[in-house]
Amino acid sequence: MVNNMYSIETKKLTKKFKDKIAVNEIDLNIKQGELFALLGVNGAGKTTTIKMLSGLILPTSGEIIIENMNMKKDVFKIKEILNVSPQETAIAPNLTVKENLEFMAGVYQIKAKEKKIDELIKQFKLDEVLNKKAKTLSGGWQRKVSIAISLINDPKILFLDEPTLGLDVIARKELWKIINSLKGKITIILTTHYMEEAESLSDRIGIMANGKLIDIGTSQELIKKTKAKNFEDAFVSIATGGEL
Repeated sequence: MVNNMYSIETKKLTKKFKDKIAVNEIDLNIKQGELFALLGVNGAGKTTTIKMLSGLILPTSGEIIIENMNMKKDVFKIKEILNVSPQETAIAPNLTVKENLEFMAGVYQIKAKEKKIDELIKQFKLDEVLNKKAKTLSGGWQRKVSIAISLINDPKILFLDEPTLGLDVIARKELWKIINSLKGKITIILTTHYMEEAESLSDRIGIMANGKLIDIGTSQELIKKTKAKNFEDAFVSIATGGEL
């Protein structure tokens, strides 16, 4: 279950690209084991925020604390305890599913390699595609394998960037089950364009606009606050800064 220890904390987190402020003084606390959805229209600053939180780019100013470690001093230690499942499926197309898992286990120098791979095969029900080349798989299977690979190093924090983008409704619901099964065990930061996905999966939702984090709450809290009929209407009202 979610506890009160923070997995991720930011203080006045800011990123500028030349004259443009992409992320503007974000203060954010994400609890251990929480599934936190970060939403915003295109250009709101979500992607830049995720890149800073996962150690891909450095902030211009402000602070990032991950599991009590400071990103400026401990970036390599931090990268050992997190992983990212990117929007573009991160698997080698000409390797089989099993070879992909074995390759990444080698990259991370996993000690009990076979045990961890077997665990992921069971968890993601990969048996039927194990010996198929990744490029022959459907979009849904590719995403499943991609998320399985991102768990190979037992991360404490997992970033899921648009995990179900482009999938049909059945494949999407399948992935929701898997993501739900991870809740409470690790901290998950989810970005998605699907309002139903954020509402269904997340413990809390943060909404960004123009580089600022403008609201945080459960989907019900945000609906109540905006007096909206549903979460999609609440999101539009908050993201545009106006009443519907």
